[in-house]
Parts: sequence; structure tokens; C-alpha cells
Amino acid sequence: MASKTSKIQKTIARQQEKISEGNYYEAHQQIRTITARYVKASDWDSAIDVLYSGALALLKAGQGGSGGDLGCFLVEVLGKSEKGCGTVEKGKLLDVLRAFPKDEPTKKRFVNEMIAWSAKAGEYPNGDPELHHVAGTLFAEEGDVYDAERHLALGTKDSAEQLAKIEYDWYMQDDSHTAALYAARAIFPYLLTHNLRSANKAYLIFTSRLSSTNKSLSVQEVSSTSSDMRVYPSLPLLNFLGLLLLAVQRGTSDLYKQLAKHYAPYVKEVGTWDDALAQIGEMYFGIRIPRQGNPLFDMMSGMMGFGGGSPKPKPKKVEAPTPPAEGLD
Repeated sequence: MASKTSKIQKTIARQQEKISEGNYYEAHQQIRTITARYVKASDWDSAIDVLYSGALALLKAGQGGSGGDLGCFLVEVLGKSEKGCGTVEKGKLLDVLRAFPKDEPTKKRFVNEMIAWSAKAGEYPNGDPELHHVAGTLFAEEGDVYDAERHLALGTKDSAEQLAKIEYDWYMQDDSHTAALYAARAIFPYLLTHNLRSANKAYLIFTSRLSSTNKSLSVQEVSSTSSDMRVYPSLPLLNFLGLLLLAVQRGTSDLYKQLAKHYAPYVKEVGTWDDALAQIGEMYFGIRIPRQGNPLFDMMSGMMGFGGGSPKPKPKKVEAPTPPAEGLD
């Protein structure tokens, strides 16, 4: 065993020496060839060690394309090895992810393949929350808001704070009355993935920042025996989101129907919330979504997974500013 380990270490050292000397192409090709031999022999640990070290060394040398290619190869080998989505495997993938140069195009491919692997190898059908959280946070640091949203919505219990901050910083570039449009971009995805805790956390963080940075904003505190809530007289849609979260917690369809009816003119004006709210109504209150069309196609859609997702409401502005650097349980 010691001799095998020593051989792997020597192989890794030789390739790292080539990389340090600037022989990137040669190192990249040799690492691929060596790995292929280990894969053929089903020596998964050796293949993983060589790929992991090579990907890291090339990425740190600024060789995003070559390093990213080895990173994707690493994910492929993890899949073939049938290793589970454990701490060691995730640690290696996150090391590689963090080493990517900023704006390297291969990074998104690596993230997508890493998440897809974790969905098959782990216990979360949408991918491992920790991997989603780190990917989302890195995308946020680079100002890639859409990809940050996508991953943080499926992240860990810490992701809600990150997502709420991204949305608030984005909102600050828009008109003051659009606050609810941005808050909803965090709240709806969490509700649609049955993550009520994160939906509430995102709402609380967003509204707290809103109150602290807008001293002139009128706020009323409404308390009852079961809950406390801030009401914003000038922002009816934000009040709607807060009341929606209360209705979901209580799970009474009559309350939801009253809420939807009262705020219908405001929701209609947004124009992009209907699908999300229809799904929330069905998920939490048993209000069936009317389905029309071809019954056979509907059945096929259900079986094959077509259609089921609801697009997140888009705010009026599409230019995303760079958020500050700062996932489902």
C-alpha cells in the first residue's frame, strides 16, 4: 500500500512540476492519459487523487479551460466509482470550484455536472444543499445574480440570508415601490420547494434592511396573540407577501382566498406572479390548478417531468449590479 501511495505522489509531483514550469498542455494531456489507465483498472482512488491535484494546480495557474476540463473529468470519475456524496468527495469538488478564475466559462459546466452527480449519489433529488450554497455564494460574489438565485434557492439554512441580501442590493438599483418584486424572488422559490423556514427568514431579512435603510418609510406594527407583523402602507404587495407567509403557516384555504381576492388588483398589475401563486395555492391550501388541454399530453407531462416548474417573477429591471461578497435543510 505504501509503495502504491508513493507512486501516486510521485506522479502528482511530476505533473505539478510541469505546471509550475508553464508546460500546461503537456501536463493536462498526461494527467488525462494517466487517469484513463487508473479508470480502466477500476483504481478509483488513484484516478480521483491525480485528477483532483491536477485540476487544482491548473486552475491556480490561471488555466481555467484545462483545469475545468479535469474538474469535469473528476466528477465523471466520481460517478463511475459509485462513491456516495460524502464529506471527502464534496470537499474535493468545493476545493476545485473555489479555485476557478473569475468569469471562467467552464465553471458553470463544472457546477452543473457537480450538482447532477450529487443528485444521483446523495439523498437530495435537487442536488446537495452545501454544493448549491457554495456555488450560489460564489456566483453572487461575481455579480451573476440569476445563477446565484438558482443555487441559493436550493441551498442550506444559511442560504436565505445570502439570497435576501442579493435581492435587496438588486432592489436598491430600482424604484422604491418595486421592493416586493425583489423580495418575491427569494420567497416564492423557497415556498415552491417546501422550505417555509427559509421563506420566512428571507422576508424578515429583506424587510429589516428596508426599514433600516429607509428611515422615512412608514411602518406600522400589528400584533395579535399569535403573531407580529410590520405593515407598509405604501407597499401593498410587500404586505401581501407577509400575509401569504402567515396564511401558509396556518394552512387555512379560506384565509388564502380572502388574501388573494383583496390583493388581486395589485397582483394582476405585476403580471408575473400568477403561476407561482397558483402552485402555492395547490401545494399549501389544496386549491387545484385548473388544467386544460390534451389529457394524454398532461399525463405524459406528469410522467416525464415536462412543464412542472414555475418561472420566477422577474423584476422590471434586468441589469444586475454586482452584489457584495459576503441552500433546503
